[in-house]
Amino acid sequence: MLRLSELRLPLDHTDDDLNQALLRQLRIPPDHLLEQHLVKRSVDARRRDRIQLIYSMDVRVKGEAALRRKHARNPKVCPAPDTRYRSVGHAPAGFPPRPELKPVVVGAGPCGYFAALLLAQMGFRPLLLERGQSVKERTRQTFAFWRGQRDLDPESNAQFGEGGAGTFSDGKLYSQVSDPEHYGRKVLEELVRCGANAEILTRHHPHIGTFKLATVVRGLRARIEELGGEVRFGSRVVRLQLAPSSAAAKPWQLVGLELADGTILPTRHVVLAPGHSARDCFTMLEQVGVALESKPFSVGLRIEHPQRLIDHARWGKQAGHPRLGAAEYKLVHHAGNGRCVYSFCMCPGGFVVGATSEEGRVVTNGMSQHSRNERNANSGLVVNLEPEDLAPYARHPGDPLAGVALQRDLEARAFQLGGGTYAAPAQRLEDFVAGRPSQGLGAIAASYQPGIIPADLETALPKPIIAAIREAIPAFALRLKGYDHPDAVLTGVETRTSSPVRIPRDDRMESLNTAGLIPAGEGAGYAGGIFSAGIDGIRAAEAMARQLLKLSPESSA
Repeated sequence: MLRLSELRLPLDHTDDDLNQALLRQLRIPPDHLLEQHLVKRSVDARRRDRIQLIYSMDVRVKGEAALRRKHARNPKVCPAPDTRYRSVGHAPAGFPPRPELKPVVVGAGPCGYFAALLLAQMGFRPLLLERGQSVKERTRQTFAFWRGQRDLDPESNAQFGEGGAGTFSDGKLYSQVSDPEHYGRKVLEELVRCGANAEILTRHHPHIGTFKLATVVRGLRARIEELGGEVRFGSRVVRLQLAPSSAAAKPWQLVGLELADGTILPTRHVVLAPGHSARDCFTMLEQVGVALESKPFSVGLRIEHPQRLIDHARWGKQAGHPRLGAAEYKLVHHAGNGRCVYSFCMCPGGFVVGATSEEGRVVTNGMSQHSRNERNANSGLVVNLEPEDLAPYARHPGDPLAGVALQRDLEARAFQLGGGTYAAPAQRLEDFVAGRPSQGLGAIAASYQPGIIPADLETALPKPIIAAIREAIPAFALRLKGYDHPDAVLTGVETRTSSPVRIPRDDRMESLNTAGLIPAGEGAGYAGGIFSAGIDGIRAAEAMARQLLKLSPESSA
């Protein structure tokens, strides 16, 4: 197969136009084209009056060897990469021979689910533990909390439960991580097998959407169970059981897990994928002596505009075209005080939701359905933190949990500014820039659930963060017309952009000082979103499989 890239066509092209462009690029007659498959489609909207669609195609042709030589210097015609996934091995019959060899995965987010799925596909029959509830029960609980119909459940909410934090998001499936092994393709193919739309295989910026994600998550669980794995909900790990290790480089050996209900699970092999909000897990790891370190992250606000405004700013007169859908944006500004302000987790046609996992705190996040047809677009408007921001929260130099303390402080401030009812403080953009409290909102309605209280966000974040955001807003408006709409709604606070903690690991993906513990995914500091977390889950499963295969010499590779 050959891969053709950069096939550019106008927005209103036909299938025949695409076919003719393909033949022109290859310089072959129609009867030499034997087979073709769409690989990727993206949009080039740098010129709103000349929006183009860009295609990559895989083709099978007559005389491929000669055609390769003919296009040897053409970077747009190359051999198609082999993206098939190849397992590192398979468990021997009767695995596990001893209970402590049974692999355990902690956390049923995308990382944990893909780690468990791969281990199940390799025959290791993993046990997957999740502190929250199944996605059906968790969705019922979370929506009832947003509607004010039930109290927050700290164990099962927008952060914790089957599917992880990404379940209540836009379901974005793209990342800038390096992926030479094409694990991302494996992630997408498995998601499609479990109910995601096949378009995620070819869209440049694919997404699933919240309700569709719930279906996909249930499909992943069913596949794991069909392959001999087990999934347990309401199973929070409260302590790792460690024993002195004989290895000089790693003083500890994992020997078991203690659950909140008192259950002790003997195991020497755990993939720990707790998610970025598992603060009690980070505290527990520090207490038992697992190596931790602080990690950079960002904080800020959510901003909402009418989706129609964003569509016209990005697509011009083509706004509403069925091949374009709801427009997205990505913006970055380097402020004069040295801070970087950027849009984060942009949700076209979505709404802002309460994403707290702790009582007495307010956290915002964005969410979209697959259709992306809600009235407003929203995005995080966030700023990087510097060491001086964390210093007041550190218990000692190098405190790995200082970022957690900062997050909690900002979320508690937002809770108080919102009236102490889980409503969020919100402000008109014009008022925010001018530094005056909002008495009410304007023409743009806030979508935040459980509700908003007009407020002054001046004290919601550190002063350098507020200053950087104020500077960035007019700069963003120069690139996206209407971004500085006076009635745009700012809602606070956005603090869960990524994990504030990293669990460092070696080149075998194992904890630096604890043998048998493989930290992975966003909570461990090695991913940022559903897609990269799924990829890291595959890598974690392979790392664990290699360990188990060494202990099982009769296994087949």
